[in-house]
Amino acid sequence: MLAQLLYPSLAIIGGFFVLVWGADRFVLGGAATARCLGVSPLIIGLTIIGFGTSAPEMLVSAVAAFEGTPNLAIGNAIGSNITNIALVLGSTALVTPLMVESQILKREYPIMFMVMLLALGMMWDLKLGMVDGIILLVGLLLIMGWMVQIGLNENNQHKKHKQIESEQDPLEDEFESEIPKMSLGLALFWLVFGFALLIISSKVLVWGAVEVAHYFDVSDLVIGLTIVALGTSLPELAATMTSALKGEHDLAIGNIIGSNIFNLLAVIGIPAVITPIELQENVLQRDFFSMIGISLGLFAMAYGFKGNGRINRVEGLILLSAYIGYMTWIYFSATLV
Repeated sequence: MLAQLLYPSLAIIGGFFVLVWGADRFVLGGAATARCLGVSPLIIGLTIIGFGTSAPEMLVSAVAAFEGTPNLAIGNAIGSNITNIALVLGSTALVTPLMVESQILKREYPIMFMVMLLALGMMWDLKLGMVDGIILLVGLLLIMGWMVQIGLNENNQHKKHKQIESEQDPLEDEFESEIPKMSLGLALFWLVFGFALLIISSKVLVWGAVEVAHYFDVSDLVIGLTIVALGTSLPELAATMTSALKGEHDLAIGNIIGSNIFNLLAVIGIPAVITPIELQENVLQRDFFSMIGISLGLFAMAYGFKGNGRINRVEGLILLSAYIGYMTWIYFSATLV
């Protein structure tokens, strides 16, 4: 009966709203706390903000693993990456074409592909264990360390050479304008409160998603790839659209690249550490390679081999169409099983 879906549906909808708001409070508190402690805007933007926008996926991933549905977590990670590029960037580019100028982002593209290959290697045997998870999480720490080092080098160069504002990496100015100013006490309050909301809403959301999966007799993987991935990508959609409308295009694309790197390393790594995972064949044959294909499409559109990159409205429509096509593929794969 449809009445059986009432509470799970309300749990999913309410969980998404609280998850998104909690992630926003968590990022706000974390960024403001770092600023109060004297951390540079560039480092805050490259680490805390990137980490924070992936916080919903990470918390949902951990809860799903503890609840015994780790494939929902894997679907969430891969589905979120596909959603971030195809739906979020595609929709944003339809509203306003995106320019890509930052040298930092051009360094992050190859890192994203290296991380994809690492995750693929861990998942190739359709099993994920604690060692695989630890390798992915160590990779996350190395990436964060690399990003911090890049930020420190950029800052030191700016101070040493006293570069004029027009010569600075535009990404640093964009992060500066995004980080809130508040007292340390208020910043810590929002940091802790936001994290608590993330935990509570994640548990509610996972419960609702699992109940819906059981009702329709579809796999946890499919629910993770679709409903959960779409919902946990809402912070990226909001952040990317807002940044693009403000003309902060590098920040908009940086949010997506950073989030996708965190998803592959943390959102897959966390459940693997918590519990051994037996993967479904479709996760590689259909989902992971779809993610690689869409990521290569983004690379071709945005990298800018002979200058600045650009994602125009036609390319945005192509990305959005790819998302619709992928969702259609999942629907028919699930209904024909």
